[in-house]
Amino acid sequence: MKQFKRLPRHIGIIPDGNRRWALGNGLNKEDGYEHGISPGFELYRECIELGIKEMTFYGFTQDNTKRPAVQTKAFQKACVDSVMQLTGQDANLLVVGNSGSPLFPKELLPFTKRVTLGKGLMNVNFLVNYGWDWDLRQSIKNPQNDQNDNFTTSIASSDISRIDLIIRWGGRRRLSGFLPIQSIYADFYIIDDMWPEFKIQHLYDALEWYQTQDVTLGG
Repeated sequence: MKQFKRLPRHIGIIPDGNRRWALGNGLNKEDGYEHGISPGFELYRECIELGIKEMTFYGFTQDNTKRPAVQTKAFQKACVDSVMQLTGQDANLLVVGNSGSPLFPKELLPFTKRVTLGKGLMNVNFLVNYGWDWDLRQSIKNPQNDQNDNFTTSIASSDISRIDLIIRWGGRRRLSGFLPIQSIYADFYIIDDMWPEFKIQHLYDALEWYQTQDVTLGG
């Protein structure tokens, strides 16, 4: 295993490119999502070995559900399958998203409060039926808030810590609404390969790049 002098405490993962990968391999767009499950676990296990304390995976957004029904069902199933497989690992698991919507998989409702699995070696968060505006509105709706007091502690994703490094596969240079509060000071690394093409070297390349970034938090 490779050694690094400085590691991010919390890594955000945007696993993009599933549909483009599927089309490029002669498959239907919806077939790409299931091929993104195995890479997630390979990445998770390597981060455990490295000592990363927290990871957040972008599952699907409320905007994604505007896609054709066959695609929506496919990425919902991929998220459920991923979470259920994770229940056999060592993680403190949290699923964040609009669970009041029929588009939120009911199988994931038990994980909308953080659950310790096995030895709980890492906090793992999944964003499922997530929307940045939905997330922030939960604080505005909170009657206990006095103007701007306690805003960040009462958003829907308040149990997710600040992100140090975001890695996005698929070559796109955008956040796509990924945890706007927690991402405020994150470094952002882009990988041109599609998510199903994941290799451990992708992670190593991102961490090598992270070594050279200065962390000022605006100071």
